[in-house]
Amino acid sequence: MSFSGPRNVNGHRSHHDGSWDSAGSNGYTRSNIGAKLDGYFDKRELPMYKDKPYNYASSRRKPLWQKWRFTAGVLLLLVALLYWIGVFSSSSTKAKVKDTSKSTWSWLSKPAGLQVDWDERREKVKDAFVLSWDGYEKYAWGHDGYHPTSKKGTQMTPSGMGWIIVDALDTLMIMNLTSRLTHAREWLTTSLNYEQDQEVNNFETTIRMLGGLLSAHYLSTTFPHMAPLADDDQGAPGEDLYLEKATDLADRLLGAFDSESGVPYASVNLKTLKGIRSHADDGASSTAEATSLQLEFKYLAMLTGEKDYWEKVEKVMKVVDDNGEEDGLVPIFIYAHDGTFRGHNIRLGSRGDSYYEYLIKQYLQTSGQEPIYLDLWNQALTGVRKHLITYSKKSHFTILAERPNGLTSDLQPKMDHLVCFMPGTIALAATGGKTVAEAKQAGKWGKKEQADLQLAIELTKTCWGMYKTTATGLAPEITFFEIDTPPRSEADGPSTPPADPTATDAAAEWKDDYVIKNQDAHNLQRPETVETLFYMWRITGDEKYREWGWEMFRSFVNYTQLEGDAGFTSVANVLHVPPKLRDNMESFWLAETLKYFYLLFSPVDLLPLDSIVINTEAHIFPRFQLIRGLKTGWERKPRDKDGRIIKVEEKKPVEGEKKKQVEEDGKTTVKEEVETKEKKKADEAASKETI
Repeated sequence: MSFSGPRNVNGHRSHHDGSWDSAGSNGYTRSNIGAKLDGYFDKRELPMYKDKPYNYASSRRKPLWQKWRFTAGVLLLLVALLYWIGVFSSSSTKAKVKDTSKSTWSWLSKPAGLQVDWDERREKVKDAFVLSWDGYEKYAWGHDGYHPTSKKGTQMTPSGMGWIIVDALDTLMIMNLTSRLTHAREWLTTSLNYEQDQEVNNFETTIRMLGGLLSAHYLSTTFPHMAPLADDDQGAPGEDLYLEKATDLADRLLGAFDSESGVPYASVNLKTLKGIRSHADDGASSTAEATSLQLEFKYLAMLTGEKDYWEKVEKVMKVVDDNGEEDGLVPIFIYAHDGTFRGHNIRLGSRGDSYYEYLIKQYLQTSGQEPIYLDLWNQALTGVRKHLITYSKKSHFTILAERPNGLTSDLQPKMDHLVCFMPGTIALAATGGKTVAEAKQAGKWGKKEQADLQLAIELTKTCWGMYKTTATGLAPEITFFEIDTPPRSEADGPSTPPADPTATDAAAEWKDDYVIKNQDAHNLQRPETVETLFYMWRITGDEKYREWGWEMFRSFVNYTQLEGDAGFTSVANVLHVPPKLRDNMESFWLAETLKYFYLLFSPVDLLPLDSIVINTEAHIFPRFQLIRGLKTGWERKPRDKDGRIIKVEEKKPVEGEKKKQVEEDGKTTVKEEVETKEKKKADEAASKETI
């Protein structure tokens, strides 16, 4: 089947037919975009396990004499002909060799060493998005979940939330996919209705749905050239479609904040507007979920002037901070009824991650006018350095570990893939979104910023190693590490410089430090590492981060694309080739992963980092000034050097003050007695008159 390119790209391209030469797990073969990229990948000097799809027709690489399957006397011409058409291919699927010299894909045959065309590479990302979107559109349109292997959709609510559609709106705009955006808007207009008697997760709905709608509003109004539509022009009937839907949804989500402490419940019923405590974890909310709603509601408050949105999410930050946790590191669960933490588990992976991300991003969102969040970020990063940074045993990779039982407990050398957001966030905080060169020129660069950037560089290297160490070139969900006993801290530093994870030797010693368990070996198409590569490229200008991203993208194409037009799916085990596939495409594959790949390969003037802030679902918001009476409505309690709250004792009055207070109390008592007697006389007089 031929692969159709984006329908909205100027100069519509014709793609000639092709398919992968290999069968994937469960009988599904990879085809289309993979075949087109394969010719290009073959020219790259990369590890064999990532250079080819499984069962690649290796006969093409073998000397001709090895392919002679006939007795002596067979004409060389016949042998060459049979070889050319793939008769001797080891693959069960025969594919015609494409003549790239005569097609629009001739660039795929460019030899290694020539200057990279990043515009061409980002077009490949767009092609992958289009294949994914069109598969969803064909087999599961309007459904919240998409299962590309079985080619069906599922719903989270009775009539659907538009989970995939809304989450991908801004990606459609950035990639200039106008006709597909038109179809998405039609669905929003005719089918999206939040009046449903259904419990939904407050956090996920906020970052994906509310965030997606707000980002679509921002991009459509600020960058009208992105996938331009007449329907959303000023004065047009659909001008405020995204904002109206966002406001409707936000008003329903506010019910989650109606707890005694102000900390939101885990879920909310969209119809009754009632908050619902978590069904697990003793009813506690996730700390990250409770504190990763602020960018969305604050932006909506700025747009509408409704302070209630602002005050609800701001109060959560005060309640969390008033617990006074040591060194700014907070446990991963918090009770909504009283705002206290449950347990002592400290980690920057699941349930902890975006709390830290939103500290610095709240500071950037309001253009540096709320320094309280910069203070919180700096304290937390210092705490991370002090308590959570360690190094792998042999190759000395920098690890951001966990403390499952509190800061005084043993360090667990474990990193969720989710933790890989952190290097990019550290780099973003170091420059505020400007390049390192710009920060230095502005006089905003010192030893702290340099140290922070170096930490970001080393953690990025560790996350990249998660990809390089597997057979598929795809990272597992969770990675453990071999470390020293006792673990080395950042104060100790690594004993020697860290290894280079770009080594292509399959038996490279540095890989021994990475421990991947079978139960953790799945890949859900997560975005965190490419997110960090995007930030690191924009901030440092180092081209290697783009090259690493291109390798990652190639691995996704090689091992997650299904046969035909269904698109891409997640992987059950990244350690084996061919990998066993799962039957699910997460909405963040379209909303985050492919968006970050696209931005990584795009010019730096597309959405400059110093003018935007990106939420934890990769939705784009503007930075803005505090207007319409919006302001920071809380202050931090005084802290000691470890971040613990200083308890202020009540001042005891001196002897003279005590005497004065007694006299004042006595006067008050006499006055009250006189007033009581006078009131009693008046009541008696009134009673006699009545008689």
